[in-house]
Amino acid sequence: MNKQRILIVDDDEMIAELISLYLTKECFETRMVHNGEDALYEFENFNPDLILLDIMLPGMDGYQICREIRAKSSTPIIMLSAKGEVFDKVLGLELGADDYIIKPFDSKEMVARVKAVLRRFKAAGVQAAPASAEPDSDLKKVVYPDLEINLTNYEVKYYGSKLEMPPKEIELLYYLAASPNQVFTREQLLDQVWGYEFVGDARTVDVHIKRLREKLKDHPAWGISTVWGVGYRFETKNS
Repeated sequence: MNKQRILIVDDDEMIAELISLYLTKECFETRMVHNGEDALYEFENFNPDLILLDIMLPGMDGYQICREIRAKSSTPIIMLSAKGEVFDKVLGLELGADDYIIKPFDSKEMVARVKAVLRRFKAAGVQAAPASAEPDSDLKKVVYPDLEINLTNYEVKYYGSKLEMPPKEIELLYYLAASPNQVFTREQLLDQVWGYEFVGDARTVDVHIKRLREKLKDHPAWGISTVWGVGYRFETKNS
């Protein structure tokens, strides 16, 4: 069985070595780089299954690296930073990061988060569809006017054209759309889409909803609506 590959991007060589040590003990294959240019080069050549990405790097920072990788790949990214402010977390998530770990971190928690993100990313395509999905549930697909969400191949078509979305956005959209007009709390969405292992807060859901709304403009037949004080629902109109 091939080992899963982790690309570690951190300008502090001692921290990178420590992370690599813990992950190697868990049977991951690791590669370490210490600046943005090398990170983008190794992303293409090492073909990692997950990237641990420090924000504060010489030259190109972690935000820019995340932006460039997200423009062409959905490879999971966990950001590492000593910055624990909400703004920094939200910015990382808005750029497409899958998780955010604040330094200093516990090694066991770091390994657990890596495994959780990889597990969600690899297993998402074979999850059972919600019971209220449309008739195409065997294919994990829901269809609305001008919108098709296919979780089998992680593809969203909007007005006939494919939309580029990170996996977590597609999973969230599918989960909402598969149960039209049902209200979900942020906590329910975190549990169902991110999994109970996710160590985050409800703002993660808000960030992903905001990104979905930017890509899917309000449609006469459907939309993602906010139920104030409760959560969100995929609303079908005129039905």
